[in-house]
Amino acid sequence: MEELAKEAGIPVRTVRFYRERGLISPPRREGRIAWYDDHHLARLRTIAGLLERGHTLTGIADLARTFESGRDVAEVLGLGEPTEETPVRLTPEQLADYFEGEVTAENLAAALELGYLATDGDEIVHISRRLLEVSAELVREGVPLATVFAAGRRVREHAEALAELFVGVVEAHADEPEPPQLRPLARAVVDAELSMALDRRLRGEPTGRPTGEPTTP
Repeated sequence: MEELAKEAGIPVRTVRFYRERGLISPPRREGRIAWYDDHHLARLRTIAGLLERGHTLTGIADLARTFESGRDVAEVLGLGEPTEETPVRLTPEQLADYFEGEVTAENLAAALELGYLATDGDEIVHISRRLLEVSAELVREGVPLATVFAAGRRVREHAEALAELFVGVVEAHADEPEPPQLRPLARAVVDAELSMALDRRLRGEPTGRPTGEPTTP
């Protein structure tokens, strides 16, 4: 414990206090010797970084419990599954910088449940750089992170329905299960329709049908 405290730059009594609070895991014991490793040192540095960003020890303990109960990378991404998204590896401190003031145990649990975040040792992995950056931008614009996640759930429902639609069309009419043009064509259709839907919504026009389409009684 003395060597760990020296490496972390904190008093031994602080390490002992963190152990008693469950903020760091128990050491590996060999007889009367207690061995601490790089995992313990990384956790102490994470605690120090989060304290510097204004988190309380109680909040950090809640985050740690949520983080440790989360799904790992293999479970979320699936081994060998193709994807166009680029995962991003983050320390807890970096995640706190992305979403200043919004990194709570509740929000972390929601992100893990959605599959946005996964764990890999002492690191956090976000499944998509694009989603990470968009989410952070929305938070900077004043949208609460909990609201971003609620919207994300609804978007995913619609995305799953659209994916089912496009895959069904391909399976019914194409010669191969995933022709090279499937993804770009699907993105182009969705992007164009969403753009026009935003135009109609922002102009206050009726939604759900193209402008000028006749209504039925």
